[in-house]
Amino acid sequence: MGTVGNYARFYTLLKKMPGADKETLVYQFTQGRTVHLRQMSAKEYDAMCRQMEDITGYDERRRKQYDILRKARSGVLHQLQIYGIDTTDWNRVDAFCKDPRIAGKTFRALTADDLNALNTKIRMIIRKQKTE
Repeated sequence: MGTVGNYARFYTLLKKMPGADKETLVYQFTQGRTVHLRQMSAKEYDAMCRQMEDITGYDERRRKQYDILRKARSGVLHQLQIYGIDTTDWNRVDAFCKDPRIAGKTFRALTADDLNALNTKIRMIIRKQKTE
């Protein structure tokens, strides 16, 4: 039986559910087998956390954050295309982003704020090229 070693996900969600208690939730999702998190299987733990995410709306917040990140990535990739970088070659995109003067990180490691700053930098570079 696979067990889970880190229960941060559960306790974070439990804080957002006033009136819920650990023992009742664990008892319910193990069909009365136990009230201890460490005795739950990984499958039971995951099912319980997914349902808690649905109840607390955590999944919706995560989806909104992902949409913001996706939009920022799309904007940067569009500017890279305008600049002349082949965006179908991820090695080329990462090499450009890893330059310390540009972002200093791989493309996938950039946060939404990093991407917005990078978008501004690339726009300035393109604008400077046009004036020269």
